[in-house]
Amino acid sequence: MPEKKIQTDSGIEIKTVYHSTDLPADLSGNESPGQFPFTRGVQPDMYRGKPWTMRQYAGFSTAEESNKRYHYLLSQGVMGLSVAFDLPTQIGYDSDHPLAEGEVGKVGVAIDSIEDMETLFKGIKLEDVSTSMTINATGFILLAFYTALAKQQGADLKKISGTIQNDILKEYAARGTYIYPPKPSMRIITDIFEWCSGSLPKWNTISISGYHIREAGSTAVQEVAFTLSNGKAYVQAALERGLDINVFGKRLSFFFNAHNNLFEEIAKFRAARRMWASIMKSLGATDPKAMMLRFHTQTGGSTLTAQQPLNNISRVTIQTLAAVLGGTQSLHTNGYDEALSLPTEEAARIALRTQQIVAFESGVTDTVDPLAGSYFIEALTSELEQHAWELIAKTDAMGGSVSALEEGFMQEEIARSAYQYQRQIETEEKIIVGVNRFQVNSADKIPVFRIDDSIRQVQSQKLASLKSRRDPAIIDRVLQDLNDKAASGENIMPSVIEAVEQKCTLGEIADELRSVFGEHK
Repeated sequence: MPEKKIQTDSGIEIKTVYHSTDLPADLSGNESPGQFPFTRGVQPDMYRGKPWTMRQYAGFSTAEESNKRYHYLLSQGVMGLSVAFDLPTQIGYDSDHPLAEGEVGKVGVAIDSIEDMETLFKGIKLEDVSTSMTINATGFILLAFYTALAKQQGADLKKISGTIQNDILKEYAARGTYIYPPKPSMRIITDIFEWCSGSLPKWNTISISGYHIREAGSTAVQEVAFTLSNGKAYVQAALERGLDINVFGKRLSFFFNAHNNLFEEIAKFRAARRMWASIMKSLGATDPKAMMLRFHTQTGGSTLTAQQPLNNISRVTIQTLAAVLGGTQSLHTNGYDEALSLPTEEAARIALRTQQIVAFESGVTDTVDPLAGSYFIEALTSELEQHAWELIAKTDAMGGSVSALEEGFMQEEIARSAYQYQRQIETEEKIIVGVNRFQVNSADKIPVFRIDDSIRQVQSQKLASLKSRRDPAIIDRVLQDLNDKAASGENIMPSVIEAVEQKCTLGEIADELRSVFGEHK
């Protein structure tokens, strides 16, 4: 009887056992963490010095309600905040816009103006906390709100730290919350790079995201290849602007997914670091810190099941281990109930406790890169890297990420993988516990978190109040200035900051640029 063929989710065949002869020929046993090419980690001591930043992604309903959740999470040991925005905020519509109906406050917090941002961070000093904001098409506006609030608080902008996702290319490939066409969107991103390098030097100007590529159904190999290809496109755009790769390169960060195939995920993170170091060196970086791939991880939302949701605690634990053993710089762990609703307070607390137990009780943080030298891990890291390079070469041959997206190449590759994965579940080639095997007749009764549709009315009233207190002539002037800067090719960030300080709304600013750039269809 032939031996059963076992593969990772990316289709990499797994041998029965690994020996020293399976190690890649170019493997150096003397490679150290904190040194090029950073396979073993970006810091020499990694978590022996301090643990990763424990973030919990949160945001729902109004700024008032989200502020309460942030204070709760900070009291429970969260080290950094991670803000989720609702769909209208993500695609540039105020809460009172007709297209916002039914979506206000549902998948994140509704932020329409600087006043909402003030409420969101009430009682929190921005100088004292690192904030990550998952926002893309309107990322420049949210960054302006945050910067204006920091100035109001009297903060030293040189000390403000955090990350803005600001990765529009993956929106065209996988997620869909874009506004403008790719080229003007890339222009806005390089404006942010340029402005932050002088005004907000500790801010990570982009979090190049593989997370959503993976959530859309890609394999681990595709996640790495397409994310790094997108990263290359951003670097090349910044270089064309005349920016210094050794300066802006240090402020690039990445965002990856952690799924259940423990060893493939660990190998993915190690390979991605090695590959990015090589890419940055080839593009002209000479400062090792500009070659480091620093990344945030979120456990896999698409792996969570509505069936037997308490099983998700085990899945999130495995994914946490993958991220930590892979060398993440920060981590968000999903709540066990997120296949059903936004996480309840209890689910958010258990998710955070999962990180804390791994950090302080498991022993995996005691040495750097615990699995280095494993015949299996080293062979898998190299094989995954090889497959990812092949996919990057195909993307490069099309002219890079922007062209590959315009031709639909990335979208088709991801869709094909998603279809194959679903077929494997349906044929039980792949077992999902509680879904296609080990089912139970009765559903687990767990509390579900609901958002009331009245949130839209509350936000609309706030907007009406805000507009009644403004000077229309000033609003017209600052929006016209933004229009002029966008049309002329000048950096728009100073104009956006002035606009939010004068209480222009997110929708007004997004609309002003729609009139210049148009919308992507």
